[in-house]
Amino acid sequence: MVWSASPMTAVLFAVIVIAWGFSWFAIHLQIGTVPPEISIFWRFALSAVLMWLLLAVTGRLRRLDLRQHGWFALMGASLFGLNFVLIYSATQHIASGIVSVVFTMATIFNAFNQWALLKIAPKPRTLAGAAFGIVGIALLFADQIAGLGRDHGAALGIALAAAGTYVFSLGNLASVGAVKAGADLPNAVARGMTWGTLFLGIYGLARGHGFPIALTPTYLGSLVYLAVVASVIGFLAYLSLVARVGADRAAYSTVLFPLIALVVSTFLESYAWTLHALVGLALILIGNVVIFVRTPSRTAAPPPMGKTRRA
Repeated sequence: MVWSASPMTAVLFAVIVIAWGFSWFAIHLQIGTVPPEISIFWRFALSAVLMWLLLAVTGRLRRLDLRQHGWFALMGASLFGLNFVLIYSATQHIASGIVSVVFTMATIFNAFNQWALLKIAPKPRTLAGAAFGIVGIALLFADQIAGLGRDHGAALGIALAAAGTYVFSLGNLASVGAVKAGADLPNAVARGMTWGTLFLGIYGLARGHGFPIALTPTYLGSLVYLAVVASVIGFLAYLSLVARVGADRAAYSTVLFPLIALVVSTFLESYAWTLHALVGLALILIGNVVIFVRTPSRTAAPPPMGKTRRA
């Protein structure tokens, strides 16, 4: 049995899981301080500036056809706009760990959207691995999920998180379309983030919020993490992985996010491991093996020495 993923694919996968795994806690630190859409506006405004500077300094800034901005606008509206408005809103009703559980549905949404919109049928091993992972996540957070029935706002929070996840999935396909239209990924991300910032700014003004910012170490620290690590590094790594292995397999990284949330909770929130949580962890690892590990294909044995195979 051998790994089917290249070393670079494994590195990208690890970067995504770590960068986005801690982002849920960073998002939680921003809730209640500044209106969610304004926090997201500052996040992607900073990310867009960093992306443009990075492209300019490294000499990778490219002029792109105006017709390609349709794809960039779709990326901005989905990956860097509405997706996060819905996710941040969900964390106002349910715990960030539960939101991360719902976000694992990206694996299913990506496979479905590729089939429905691009006519690319998901591979059975991808669906099987995703099933292992999602069941594992449900077991990891079984106690928290069971408690949702006592919270009247929980259903709304789950619905918002699911909607945000589906929009994220559509954004995956928009990024693929942008690259197929001739844009390299870093330039597409920079323009997508710029469009997203523009949409968020208009939305914030329409709601009469203005652009407040909390000048506290906690808020500013979480903002820097979300803008630099989760957005610039995380999205470049994730969309690179989408380009390498497809949206359905890349989305499996979302199944591992809650593991990081559990590690954070273990040290900072006294999370207590249970038997079903350990079983859930095992299922997630099995799902990872199913998707990314393959057995070498068998080839026909050569004919014995001295004999030739007739045509």
